[in-house]
Amino acid sequence: MKKIMEESDIRRALIRIVHEIIEHNRGTKKLAFIGIKRRGDIIARRIAERIKANEGLTVPIGALDINLYRDDLQLISDAPIVEGTDINFDVNKRIIVLVDDVLYTGRTIRAAIEEILDFGRPMAIQLAVLIDRGHRELPIQADYVGKKLPTAKHEIVDVRIKELDGEDCVLLQADLKHKSSKNRPANAPPRIQMPRQPRQKVKQLTIESPKKDES
Repeated sequence: MKKIMEESDIRRALIRIVHEIIEHNRGTKKLAFIGIKRRGDIIARRIAERIKANEGLTVPIGALDINLYRDDLQLISDAPIVEGTDINFDVNKRIIVLVDDVLYTGRTIRAAIEEILDFGRPMAIQLAVLIDRGHRELPIQADYVGKKLPTAKHEIVDVRIKELDGEDCVLLQADLKHKSSKNRPANAPPRIQMPRQPRQKVKQLTIESPKKDES
């Protein structure tokens, strides 16, 4: 396990994201934040609070539960746990900044965008993430990134948030399941270990030199 970001690193990353959002949108007019549960919504609130401290303006904040919009819903569970979506403002003609902790394949973001569009037609949807770890499966990119982190697919990026986990940090760890099945296809037959045969002793041959003829 390796610690990628400390609490101070996360704080600086969010400060930079706030400045980039304000600069890119030339202020905070028409901005609204929507975070993806369970950590993206907390990060969204932190960004909105910092904007209020810097600009003196309150930006609307919402939270999404994208479980019912997942494209693998039928594969993961017959009864998914739904925490509920909380958007108490009109998304029409607003610039929505969608916030998540980690950007990976892009499928979570696709589901979130689909759900937002069920609420109305925003002027634009932008994406802010704390970590971009690569390995995209859909053509989705973040507008604002706290840290780009090259990873292997089998590695796990663990974002810990003080409100939920008691600390702020980002950890990178190997998937232990991957180690046991490394470089083996999923349908590969089990390895059969043949018993070792005992070594056979080789008789040492003694070659006598020919006797000289004394006659």
